[in-house]
Amino acid sequence: MDKLIITAAICGAEVTKEHNPNVPYTVEEIGREAEIAYKAGASIIHLHVRYDDGTPTQDKERFRECIEEIKKRCPDVIIQPSTGGAVGMSDEERLQPVELLPEMATLDCGTLNFGGDEIFVNTENTIKNFGKVMIEKGVKPEIEVFDKGMVDYAIKYAKQGYILEPMHFDFVLGVQMTATARDLAFMVDSIPAGSTWTVAGVGRHEMPMAAIGIAMGGHVRVGFEDNVYLEKGVLAKSNGELVEKVVRIAKELGREIATPDEAREILGLKKR
Repeated sequence: MDKLIITAAICGAEVTKEHNPNVPYTVEEIGREAEIAYKAGASIIHLHVRYDDGTPTQDKERFRECIEEIKKRCPDVIIQPSTGGAVGMSDEERLQPVELLPEMATLDCGTLNFGGDEIFVNTENTIKNFGKVMIEKGVKPEIEVFDKGMVDYAIKYAKQGYILEPMHFDFVLGVQMTATARDLAFMVDSIPAGSTWTVAGVGRHEMPMAAIGIAMGGHVRVGFEDNVYLEKGVLAKSNGELVEKVVRIAKELGREIATPDEAREILGLKKR
C-alpha cells in the first residue's frame, strides 16, 4: 500500500470568514495556512485564490503572488491550482493559473448542481479544451468527479487523447452524489487500472470519507474548502488542525504519510 498523500484545500471559492473567521483571503493568510497544513503533513496544497476582501478570482497574477508566498514558506510542497474557479466564471478566466506551469491542476469532468440556483458548468468542449491545454503545458490534471458519470466522461476523453493516462481522480462526495462507503467503493471500482485516487468528503462527510479512503489504500483531501469544522459544533482553528486529524487516523490504521517528493513518485510528477 502506498504512503498516504494528504491534500489540503485551504480556502476554496465559496466558503467565507462568516463561515469560519480563519478562512484565508490575503496572500499572507493563504501562505500561512498552506505552511501550517504542510507542516502538519500535507504534501499537496489545492489552491483557490481571493482578493483581500474575499472575492474569488482566477487572475494569473494573484495566483503568482500566492504561489510565490507558499513556495517561500514550503519550497518542496506540490501546489495544485484549481481551474474550477467560482460559479459563473468563463473558461478563459478559469484556465489562467495553468499558464504558470504548475505541476498539477484540477480538471472537472462534468456539470453539476452546486446548491440553490447555482450550476457549475463544464461542457464537453470545456473539458476537452482544458485537457488539451494541460497536455500542451505538461500539467498533470487531477480529475475532479462528483458522480459516476463524470468518471465515464474522463475515460472517454482519455481514449480520445484529451487526458493522459495514468489518471489521478479526486472523488468529491456529498455534493451531487451521496457520501457512503458503498459510494466510494463504487467509484473506485469504476476507474481504470493503474489510476490513483483521492477522496474529499464535503461537510460532515469529510472525516468519515477520509477514514474509509485511508483504509482502502487511497489518498485524502481535507481543508476549509470542504469543511470548516474540526468536529460537530467546533470550528477548526486552521487547515493544519484538519490535516493533523487525518494524520492521527492514518497512524491508527497503519498508513505512513507521504512527503511531497514521495507524492511526486506515486503520482508520476516531475518537480519544477
